[in-house]
Amino acid sequence: MTPAIDLVKKKKINHTIHEYCHDASAVSSGESYGQEAADKMGVAAEQVFKTLVVMLDNKELVVAIIPVASMLSMKHIAKAAKTKKAVMANKQDVERSTGYVLGGVSPLGQKKRLRTFIDSTAESFTTMFVSAGKRGLEIELGPVDLAKLLSAHFSELSA
Repeated sequence: MTPAIDLVKKKKINHTIHEYCHDASAVSSGESYGQEAADKMGVAAEQVFKTLVVMLDNKELVVAIIPVASMLSMKHIAKAAKTKKAVMANKQDVERSTGYVLGGVSPLGQKKRLRTFIDSTAESFTTMFVSAGKRGLEIELGPVDLAKLLSAHFSELSA
């Protein structure tokens, strides 16, 4: 179990856990963790979302959840967070604040709860996939359920 799975179970959120064999060589050859998840589970990349941690100009860390095939727009996440600038957070800050390793960062069950924004494309799906907190492990759940669990806002985030 991971903190992410524990949280959805505790809150009695309808979900499905998907496990696949993570291949480190796929990622080292340039494929993203999220794209690997979509390929191994046989689902559209648009329905699999990655969890990115960003640092705002006031040094606040926030989470952006976007489709794995998309790029995060720093302008869009800054606007959603009502600030002027945003940059990708460094690896150490991400791992320290979330409690997860890169490639397995879940938006759920993080050590420190961060303000969270979900790309508005998620609203078009009945269910979406996010990391369950470990490479090779995904949680499928409804976008509205995810937003409620995280007190998240839907915003345009992709470039």
